[in-house]
Amino acid sequence: MTPQAIIDTLKTLVEPDKVRTDAESLDAWGKDWTKHFEPAPLAIVFPKTIEQVQSVVRFANEHKLALVPSGGRTGLSAAAVAANGEIVVSFDYMNKIIGFNEFDRTVVCQPGVVTAQLQQFAEEQGLYYPVDFASAGSSNIGGNIGTNAGGIKVIRYGMTRNWVAGLKVVTGTGELLELNKDLIKNATGYDLRQLFIGAEGTLGFVVEATMRLERAPKNLTAMVLGTPDFDSIMPVLHAFQGKLDLTAFEFFSDKAMAKIMGRGDVPAPFETDCPFYALLEFEALNEDIANQALEIFEHCVEQGWVLDGVMSQSEQQLQNLWKLREFISETISHWTPYKNDISVTVGKVPAFLHDIDAIVGEHYPDFEIVWFGHIGDGNLHLNILKPESMSKDEFFAKCATVNKWVFEIVQKYNGSISAEHGVGMTKRDYLHYSRSPAEIALMKSIKAVFDPNGIMNPGKIFA
Repeated sequence: MTPQAIIDTLKTLVEPDKVRTDAESLDAWGKDWTKHFEPAPLAIVFPKTIEQVQSVVRFANEHKLALVPSGGRTGLSAAAVAANGEIVVSFDYMNKIIGFNEFDRTVVCQPGVVTAQLQQFAEEQGLYYPVDFASAGSSNIGGNIGTNAGGIKVIRYGMTRNWVAGLKVVTGTGELLELNKDLIKNATGYDLRQLFIGAEGTLGFVVEATMRLERAPKNLTAMVLGTPDFDSIMPVLHAFQGKLDLTAFEFFSDKAMAKIMGRGDVPAPFETDCPFYALLEFEALNEDIANQALEIFEHCVEQGWVLDGVMSQSEQQLQNLWKLREFISETISHWTPYKNDISVTVGKVPAFLHDIDAIVGEHYPDFEIVWFGHIGDGNLHLNILKPESMSKDEFFAKCATVNKWVFEIVQKYNGSISAEHGVGMTKRDYLHYSRSPAEIALMKSIKAVFDPNGIMNPGKIFA
């Protein structure tokens, strides 16, 4: 078929005004937050129903046309980038919460529901959706499921997959599957639902999801602690985890703090300058718990693990302390950073970070490294900022070398090359650092079952 014939057919499968081919739309919906690939889709399709999604997929399967799913486009692995003439299937118009069960504490969502929309709905019911991250205001539930999104509360609540009660998915042949049917206990063979969580749309498209909710936490309280070095953060984590049920334990470096302070819209937590900072959060259900937190803080100071610290005394102060961590990504984006989202088991984190610091510092001493991440679950975010004097192309070329070094260290520590952002196109050539040849072969075999013609988000996860 000619491109125009494809576009004309797509208009009959959805609505005529729900297919876009103008340059502005192709650019906007053909990419995510990654800057490595130029978008080049054939068209953007906006289905409004599951039946329309099935029709588009069946047409694409018949004519072997590549499809790329599009949600909030906040991903950092190029999983939602259409760079090779694909048809982008946007779920912008499938964005409603369509059911709530107060007894099961579940919400039925269309894939285009924004994460913050679900969080707000849960709050209105006196409940809580705990998967949270800086992009919650624009990321979509379908995309969260596709990448098994994590965020800042994983230490307490786990990843997105922990909150998916059931799924409706359209496979690469256009077949609609209803998976798990929202059951808590279901011992009837393979849990196919879990295959689609984290599959980045390569097996099929999520067209409906039932998400679990939790009781709302009470009197969340945060502490920001300054440490003399990174190694001190780990005993601090151990000390607090031994006595309190933490909802978060984050870290960031002095360079990250300097960038945030440079913005001028967040107050400094305290006057002492420290090489590293930890941010922890817990429920201060009563005064005894708050006092216990202060006692642990004093113990950490006595041990030399903490130089200074502060505990939130109000909702506003809680929000300001969290801004120190949550504003980092947006703030450093002005330096066109090389970003890497990696993880190891928590106990290996200090040695892992030192190894990466050493090798990057040795080979590129002029590069500024900004560290932050979810230290409580072993997830580190490595950010190398582009020097002003260096072109983007030269910088990314040098970072390609950094990638190999970093992933060799990841492999050495039996870690993951992608902790929570997926593989997409940015990391598909490095998958073997985290997955064995046998695993990759099985993954490709699974894809062939659900997507025999290879039309569902091709070129993502593996070539």
